[in-house]
Amino acid sequence: MSGSQDFPNVANLAFVESLLEEFLRDPGSVDPQWRRYFEELGNGTRDTGGVKLGPTAKPRRIFQRAAVEPPPVGPPPPLEQGKTPLTALDELESEPAATPGNGQAARQVAHMVALQDRVDQLIRAFRVRGHMVARLDPLRRPVEPQAELELGFYALTEADLERRFSINTILGSAVIPLRDLLELLRNTYCRFIGIEFYHMHELSVKKWLQERMEGTQNRLQLTREEQIRILTRLTDAVIFEDFIQKKFPGAKSFSLEGAESLVPLLDLAIEGAGDLGVREIVMAMAHRGRLNVLANIMGKSPRDIFREFEDADPELFLGRGDVKYHLGYNRDWVTASGEKVHLTLCFNPSHLEFVNPVALGRVRAKQDRNRDRERARGMAILIHGDASFAGEGITQETLNLSRLEHYQTGGTLHIIVNNQIGFTTPPVEGRSSTYATGVAKMLQIPIFHVNGEDPESVAQVVRLALQFRQTFKRDVVIDMYCYRRRGHNEGDEPAFTQPLMYKEIGKRPSVRDDYLKRLLKLGGVTREEAERITELRREVLERELSAARGEDRGMRLDALGGSWAGYYGGPLGEDRGVETSLSRPRLSALLRQLAEVPAGFHLHPKLEKWMDARREMADGKRPLDWSAAEALALARLSIEGIRIRLTGQDSERGTFSHRHAVLHDAETGETHTPLQHLSKEQAPVEIANSPLSETGVLGFEYGYSLDTPEGLVLWEAQFGDFANVAQVIIDQFIVSGEDKWQRLSGLVLLLPHGFEGQGPEHSSARLERFLMLAADDNIQVIQPTTPAQLFHALCRQALRRWRKPLIVMTPKSLLRHPKVVSPAGDFIKGAFQSIIPDALGLTGAVNRVLLCSGKIYYELEEAREKLGRMDTAILRLEQLYPLPDETLAQALEPFPAAVPVVWVQEEPENMGAWRYLRHRFGEKLPGGRSWRGVTRAAAASPATGSGSSHRLEQKQIIERALGPLA
Repeated sequence: MSGSQDFPNVANLAFVESLLEEFLRDPGSVDPQWRRYFEELGNGTRDTGGVKLGPTAKPRRIFQRAAVEPPPVGPPPPLEQGKTPLTALDELESEPAATPGNGQAARQVAHMVALQDRVDQLIRAFRVRGHMVARLDPLRRPVEPQAELELGFYALTEADLERRFSINTILGSAVIPLRDLLELLRNTYCRFIGIEFYHMHELSVKKWLQERMEGTQNRLQLTREEQIRILTRLTDAVIFEDFIQKKFPGAKSFSLEGAESLVPLLDLAIEGAGDLGVREIVMAMAHRGRLNVLANIMGKSPRDIFREFEDADPELFLGRGDVKYHLGYNRDWVTASGEKVHLTLCFNPSHLEFVNPVALGRVRAKQDRNRDRERARGMAILIHGDASFAGEGITQETLNLSRLEHYQTGGTLHIIVNNQIGFTTPPVEGRSSTYATGVAKMLQIPIFHVNGEDPESVAQVVRLALQFRQTFKRDVVIDMYCYRRRGHNEGDEPAFTQPLMYKEIGKRPSVRDDYLKRLLKLGGVTREEAERITELRREVLERELSAARGEDRGMRLDALGGSWAGYYGGPLGEDRGVETSLSRPRLSALLRQLAEVPAGFHLHPKLEKWMDARREMADGKRPLDWSAAEALALARLSIEGIRIRLTGQDSERGTFSHRHAVLHDAETGETHTPLQHLSKEQAPVEIANSPLSETGVLGFEYGYSLDTPEGLVLWEAQFGDFANVAQVIIDQFIVSGEDKWQRLSGLVLLLPHGFEGQGPEHSSARLERFLMLAADDNIQVIQPTTPAQLFHALCRQALRRWRKPLIVMTPKSLLRHPKVVSPAGDFIKGAFQSIIPDALGLTGAVNRVLLCSGKIYYELEEAREKLGRMDTAILRLEQLYPLPDETLAQALEPFPAAVPVVWVQEEPENMGAWRYLRHRFGEKLPGGRSWRGVTRAAAASPATGSGSSHRLEQKQIIERALGPLA
């Protein structure tokens, strides 16, 4: 220890005394650092030490209470000019050893060291608590004082303000008067910016932030050009809202008024990100302010927005489309420095925050396509509301993805438009945390709170946030305090529930007028310049409105382009019969590769037999099981250049221990994924375990699929019924995205389904819900019963250009059923069959036809064989939607029209496919065939929790299906 910087801070003098006593008794009993310090203190070798005992002096307690009174609470004698409490210690070195005045000097030094420690605590308090008294609220409501930020809390007084203290943790001179130190701390942490960053564990990260904030006192020195740019952007935002309110009075627009600083904030963020090397930005936001952002950031033509207000073509969107404040857009942005940044604003439903993981998935897909392994050239900007950020659980799920290997994107910029109200609910009723951002403290990231009425403070936090993201590849949060000038929508009266708040809001000028007033005082702009900016903006909007109301008033639908060129939605077209079969040599070669492990890799002993079986499949000695068929499909597609991404809870191994796509060395724990080692030219294969999240992960994978038209993206539920946790993603995005927003997706959902006595929560993937949502060829719903069917379904999904979500009801117990295998010939010559005919080839000589889907087929087949019922044909409905009339008619054609058809299912009567099919075809099937259903009784819960009851119910279904005809 040397120099004043290393002198120990002593808040508890008794603690130091006890250490010294231990040292005097046994030097080896104290910490080596303290031992060196006391040794130097005692023998006079310390260059800048404290009391010098001298070699002839009798050892004693330096701060002994019997001989010397405790250090006084009041101020010590004043220091000479230029001295600090720590530098005063150095002068004691020159005093004679053990002189009578030495004890008094020790008292003074001890007190001054304590003062320095108190100041250090004060500095820390501002860093930790300063945000609590920052002037964040544009409505200027009072804040609670914080005792820890007052001098008296540390026994400091006005008399200490001119005393100089060491501030080696702050940029600048080594010492500074306390008065100046307080001004620096208040400017940095308590002005219009408050920051929470002391919840972060890493000292180096906190120091990085401290240096950049304290070194500038959290103030950005803007050039005149930058100030004019901010003023222009504020003018754009204010004039747009004013124009909408005047030209379309009463129409819902979800105005940005009161939060117009969002527009310059986004402008600065895009410019700054572009200068830092970002080339793709995906943005997501709710409806409030979206029209303003579309016009002033995304570059959407105002005339198109005005046409949406006019809504003059009712036939264009019959049964489809979405409201104007949910629509997305994209454009190329060129920064002031000439860098090109592609912007995408995601479409979104009214379900606040659920678009967030979708946006992240899109960013990840863009990064992967561009081989951006450093996650540096793509970024997400998520714009939140204060009430929804705190209230919606999807916020936590999204944040949790940020540092996970298979989901990270290099850091997201979160912007909270903090209106300090949620519809009519104030913060005290909407959250338990101090700030709306409380949940974000789960991450090791800073949270910047900023007053939205101070655009230059907004500019400072934007720049700092982008630098932080660039440096540490982490999320960062900007909580911009503002207000909502109008009600929740333009027809709402907010004063009904917030009368006092809206009295204050009514007194506030716009942020643009307030900023202009400041610039006029500084001489940075003239009033004439400001008025000219306003006039130009109004003129542009007037011209656009005239064009919108002109002769060409029709709305234009965007055609698919970019990476989606060549793909299509709507009805299935020419690639209905895409080739999915595989040659025998290629099948064998791929299966053999899938059974290989690196030399020296220690496979788990139980997996050795599993691998041996796969080698036998490759050699044609054994039919393929479900796992082999799935792996074969993924391998084949990867070899053909199609990217594969499969995630879900425990998907590497598989919930039912069937997949084992990622192998673990039994001795070292290292992993090996055979699917990633097929050839040097293969497309990437990513198979990963997801966090225990359905909504966030499914949203992410849906987003990934939106920017990966050429890939196969799959999400697997641990059990099929867990998908209902993500119902918002299914309802608002997956099944309706094409209809609402003209956005296609080829996402595959693998949902384990089947009644096996595991209780209400592990039986049903809620097949009925997907069928209820099916219309206009929006999705595909299948329930394959053979490995070959799965293989062809996955290959078909990726190889044809028709892009629709694919819902797959996958098996559980059938994964190891001895009859659920497929010979190699089914892969070599076969194709996916929407309906599989009777396995025995029965046709005319039957008295009934059983039509079923899924696991129940194998139980019916077993019972038919046991009973010798050769008068009953069993057909498997493998694709439940789309299901054209002619497909079913052709399957039933071999049977006389008089032969009754019986639909058999495991699910209760009000679940499964029965009610959908009954509604779809009515009382008569194609060809006029009568039919009826055999099901469990209608129920509120999918299945019984009793194993014996399940077996009885299953037995009754089989008996009714094969028993006497009614």
